[in-house]
Amino acid sequence: MRILLLGGTGAMGIHLSKIISDRGDNIVITSRSSKESTKQIEYREGDAKDLDFLNNILEEKWDTIVDFMVYSQVDFKERIEKLLSRTSQYIFLSSSRVYDNSKEFITEDTTKLVDTTTDKEYLQTDEYALSKARQEDILKSSNKQNWTIIRPYITYSEIRLQLGTLEKENWLYRAIHGRTIIFSEDIKNHFTTLTYGLDVSTAMSKFIGNSSCLGESYHITNDTSYKWDDLLNVYLDVLEEKLGSRPKVLYQNLSDYSSWNPGKYQIIYDRLFDRKFDNTKINQFMDTSDFIDARKGIEQCLKSFLENPKFSAISWRQEAIKDKITKEATPLSELTGLKSKIKYVLFRYIF
Repeated sequence: MRILLLGGTGAMGIHLSKIISDRGDNIVITSRSSKESTKQIEYREGDAKDLDFLNNILEEKWDTIVDFMVYSQVDFKERIEKLLSRTSQYIFLSSSRVYDNSKEFITEDTTKLVDTTTDKEYLQTDEYALSKARQEDILKSSNKQNWTIIRPYITYSEIRLQLGTLEKENWLYRAIHGRTIIFSEDIKNHFTTLTYGLDVSTAMSKFIGNSSCLGESYHITNDTSYKWDDLLNVYLDVLEEKLGSRPKVLYQNLSDYSSWNPGKYQIIYDRLFDRKFDNTKINQFMDTSDFIDARKGIEQCLKSFLENPKFSAISWRQEAIKDKITKEATPLSELTGLKSKIKYVLFRYIF
């Protein structure tokens, strides 16, 4: 099979490409940075959001296209018919954030936020949960049925470790450098599930080339849910073991926490929900009880990350605000570039 992964270099894509190449499939992966190709994995350098670049790739015919890209509604509408016409199977990466709050275990038929929320201000946005749900509707209204919708939830890996709405750059960086983690008093008591990227990718691989999955939607999540507070303590236990002291945590009420956290709607319409999933549908193809327990998985991934910690860009504006809240200070020698230092000083000491 010839398989195209659009943007397949993230926490799920790196595992999926290895799984399907190991079974003998030929893979092309788009990447914005140059990467060395192998016998069965070819990297095409370019931005898959660029229509000219995408059209050039879609001159070829593919057995399966797995689409990891995040589109605007306009861009998705502009591309979807051509994507569907150039492959036997189009796998669309949606999200389990599309589901509304539910007191019952979530199934693929659980109502979606876009259909049930009465928050007019929220509905005017293209926030991730709404955007993915609307794009699912666009896909379902097409004149083709050669698609499969996948709804992962929070996926972690050796390079991605989330805490509530915070990426590792927003909380782990502070902990490693001896500064206080700021977290939400409200979020910590809600249930969530985190799923290892390898487990999600293993499940996804079961769909590739499987005609019984066409025209269907599946979520891929861990069977077990935990309170965020339980998972935070796993992080803290590992950090205490590696750093020699337990990082401090400051818990804020929702109003104060939201004042500096940019993920307002993600907090309100997801992290304050109790997420528990029914995996009956996907268990037709695999046993999700084999997925690694979230507590054990994030422990292993954090330990792996700490062996060679690498962070993406740090928001020094946000770090300055957090330092102001915790009455701490980041040494300016830790920052690179004059602009970063000026921004930090302004938001830490002046604004």
